[in-house]
Amino acid sequence: MVLPLKLLFQLSVRNIFRHKRRNGMLLAAIVVAVGAVVCTSSLIRGFQYDMADAAVANLTGHVKILAPGYLDDPNIGKSFELAETWRPDVADEELAGWAARVRVPAVIMSERGTRGVQFVGIDPAQEHISFIGSVAVEGEHLADASDGRILVGRALAEQLETGAGRRLVIITQGHDGLNRESGFRIAGLYDAEGTGLEKMFVFTGVDTLQKMVGADVYTEISIRLRRDPVLFQLKASLVEFFTGLDVLNWQELEPQAAAMFVFADSAFFIWYFIMMGALVFGLVNTLVTSVMERVRELGMLRALGMRSRGVVAQVVLESSVLMLIGVAIGIATGWLAVLSMGDGIDLTQWAEGIEAFGMRGKLVPVPLADDIVLIGLMSVVLGVVASLYPALRIVRIKPLEALRR
Repeated sequence: MVLPLKLLFQLSVRNIFRHKRRNGMLLAAIVVAVGAVVCTSSLIRGFQYDMADAAVANLTGHVKILAPGYLDDPNIGKSFELAETWRPDVADEELAGWAARVRVPAVIMSERGTRGVQFVGIDPAQEHISFIGSVAVEGEHLADASDGRILVGRALAEQLETGAGRRLVIITQGHDGLNRESGFRIAGLYDAEGTGLEKMFVFTGVDTLQKMVGADVYTEISIRLRRDPVLFQLKASLVEFFTGLDVLNWQELEPQAAAMFVFADSAFFIWYFIMMGALVFGLVNTLVTSVMERVRELGMLRALGMRSRGVVAQVVLESSVLMLIGVAIGIATGWLAVLSMGDGIDLTQWAEGIEAFGMRGKLVPVPLADDIVLIGLMSVVLGVVASLYPALRIVRIKPLEALRR
């Protein structure tokens, strides 16, 4: 006897409501597990994309052009000239922006202290692609590429016991190999996401720094894109154009952040299988109990001519219906939890620790539609797989033996 799918579905729904308490607890477990995975996966993605964005915004860009050997020995001697008319060969809709800079190691001195820093000459109009273009500034920002003042990080200013409007002395190496020393007035103090950036970088106008080092050259060009798919095409064209220079993507420049970005993908699946693995054990135990309580019922159906595959189909369908309901509610619950964290989680009290991972002070969850669809599909598949064991176990019992129980 082959029962129609509609009848099997009705039997499955009836059996779910026959044991409301047990199935309700199982349904609650599915909702909690799926909701937790959705919520946690959004936090993992938030961590992943925040880390990548921080690496790109840290004066790196998606692609950077450098003189050979600059990374090993960063000095003004490892520089190159750039035509004023040069622009990246990228469509406007794909290009977020680009910036040509001079970055040299330097020593900065106040009346109270001395520190080693990275002295960076910038054109403020180009720096919307980096963190310095969006930071809060106490005082004034640099006006243009010829601005002769400096922008200092708040943490560095505290170490040097100085402030906006005060003067500092900076010493660096000129293009001729001799030391150059000059006094600068502080235009403002910038407040970056991490104190590490504030202590590391001091900014001035790129024209000013070129005059100080005595050469109209650049040490780096950073290019930021709106999306990654054009990255490889861009890098290939830049390698062809800038013969003799190094063209590196952000993964090569920030290998630690790139490794953590890849690890976040693995962390998503590890967390999912931990949560759903525990759920599957509970689902199997509940279904075994439910099926063994209905041995006489299923034995009678088999005695009346119902085939073994019909029994298996009924048990699997019952599990699938329960799983579908739980997954739907779980995804909705997880989504609401993510929406409640829309403004992000403040991590500033652990700023020093999270900076080591390239994260910023606020973690904003990033829910991806692909992840949610994958969670839903994999959960239903696991539910079906988990129901096969009790279903196959019950069909091994002969109808007459089942009727005697």
